[in-house]
Amino acid sequence: MTSTPRKIGYARVSTEEQNLDLQIQALRSAGCDPIYTDHGVSGRAHSRPGLTQALRTLRKGDRLVVWRLDRLGRSLVHLVQLLEHLGARQVCFRSMCEYIDTGSSGGRLVFHMMAALAEFERSLISERTRAGMAAARLRGSRIGRLPALSGEQCREAESMLQAGQTVQAVARHYGVSPRTVSRHVLAGGQRDQPNASEPGRAHGAGRPAPPPARRGPRLTVSEPARAHDTQTAA
Repeated sequence: MTSTPRKIGYARVSTEEQNLDLQIQALRSAGCDPIYTDHGVSGRAHSRPGLTQALRTLRKGDRLVVWRLDRLGRSLVHLVQLLEHLGARQVCFRSMCEYIDTGSSGGRLVFHMMAALAEFERSLISERTRAGMAAARLRGSRIGRLPALSGEQCREAESMLQAGQTVQAVARHYGVSPRTVSRHVLAGGQRDQPNASEPGRAHGAGRPAPPPARRGPRLTVSEPARAHDTQTAA
């Protein structure tokens, strides 16, 4: 037996002082039942219990109805993602004020235009981010998260290691992992070692350079033998 498609309403206001009556009345006049609400919840909030419950209630063939488009999505990108999710579940969407209904060809056209605008918005954000990072590099600013140990802490940790403390003890002292100490201190110390031209340090600290390779006796050819070879060759 096929269930009758339902109209599920959703209403939201951002502050406690605002009233849901206008939205609920409009949704009821559109035949929505049930109606889920979020009172005093910002559109940018990731957790919206009313919307979550409405999405769980929707079944194939149902229609999600809102009074106005901004009651549903935090941004254009988020709105497009949500409508794509509904479309994958074969659930229609209707916004009363904007006259958008994805169950009609005109509504689907509007949705695809919104998707194109959302992709354009994502591209602009990405371009602005790359431009900002390039400008920061030109100013000499550091890009990315700060190092776990400062330069002074690295030098102190190196002194502690040279004094005989273990990597684990140094890591506990600074509240970092032993791997962080090894990466910032030990690896940095290896990079700062003298060049191979320094005696006794060419092959690592504490290990003397290997002795030069032995060479066999040098063979010399006497003058008579050279003369004999010359006559033979002639």
